[in-house]
Amino acid sequence: MDAKDRKIIALLEKDARLGYGDIGKEVGLAGSSVHDRVRKLEKAGVIKGYRAEVDLEAVGLPITAIVSLALRPSSPTDVPAKVAEFSQVESCYSVAGDNSYALMVRAPSTSDLEELLDNLRAKLEVVTRSTVVLSTPFERRAMVETAGP
Repeated sequence: MDAKDRKIIALLEKDARLGYGDIGKEVGLAGSSVHDRVRKLEKAGVIKGYRAEVDLEAVGLPITAIVSLALRPSSPTDVPAKVAEFSQVESCYSVAGDNSYALMVRAPSTSDLEELLDNLRAKLEVVTRSTVVLSTPFERRAMVETAGP
C-alpha cells in the first residue's frame, strides 16, 4: 500500500460516497485508476465495506452502554457466538485485564438495557459491569492518516 492508497482510504473513510473522479482530483490520479485501486483494496480486505452512519437515537436506540463481561468457570467457551445472538449488542471485543469481553450495547430504554443484562448473565453465566454513556463528543473518527504507517 503506497501513499496514494492511504490517501484514497482516508478520503473514503471521511466520505464513502465520494466519486472516483473526485478522489482522483485529490490524489492526482484519473478516476479509472482510483477505481482500480479501490477494487484492489477491497479484494485485499483493506476496505471491508461501506455503511450509512445512522443516528441511533432517531431510530429508537438512545441508550448506549459499555458492558464488560467477566467469565466464570461455568461460562460457555463460545461467548462471542452467543453474544452475537443478542441484536442489541453492536460490538464485542476480547480484552485483557479483569474482564474477558467488552460489549458496545444500544438499547431503546434503561429497562430494555436491564433486561438485556439479565439475559446475558443467564445465558452466558458471566458477571457484568456496565457503564451507561451520558453523551458522545465523538465516535468512529477517521483513523487512517495520509502519511506512512
